[in-house]
Amino acid sequence: MNSVMRLLIVEDDVDFATALARAMKKRGFEVALAHDAVEAARIAAQFVPSHAVVDLKLPGKSGLDVVATLAARVPAPAIVVLTGYASIATAVAAVRLGARHYLAKPADADEIVAALLRDEPDTTVDVSPQPLSVARLEWEHIQKVLNEHDGNISATARALKMHRRTLQRKLEKNPPRTG
Repeated sequence: MNSVMRLLIVEDDVDFATALARAMKKRGFEVALAHDAVEAARIAAQFVPSHAVVDLKLPGKSGLDVVATLAARVPAPAIVVLTGYASIATAVAAVRLGARHYLAKPADADEIVAALLRDEPDTTVDVSPQPLSVARLEWEHIQKVLNEHDGNISATARALKMHRRTLQRKLEKNPPRTG
């Protein structure tokens, strides 16, 4: 591996991206910032990252598109998806596309570094003894169907046999707790 760790942070929240960049520089990374998928592709071509932190929810194209683009590079960077809208469906999709790990916000810089540098899945993650709540199951199902329809709200609402505005209201809320 290169002695220089080059980290591309793809995050539309400028304040969070700047704070994370500062923290990652202190931890030995050379850092570049992008705030959307198009900018990420342009910067990745010049910067050639060894690592990437990608927010799932970006303006325009999804963070999943960024993951796929970065994972197709040779050599592919170690990618961690970071999101405030964690769901099982998007976590599975991100890993299938080439992400190494998936972290829910808020994650601190040390957690992100550990995920970026970990080669194997973390087998010490606690498994909740409680089943998911009905509200969380609904949220997970909506996220799965939304992912299957490439983020298209109207197509997702039709597939769920739900009014589009009802679906939009559900998506605007924070995800329910897992237990």
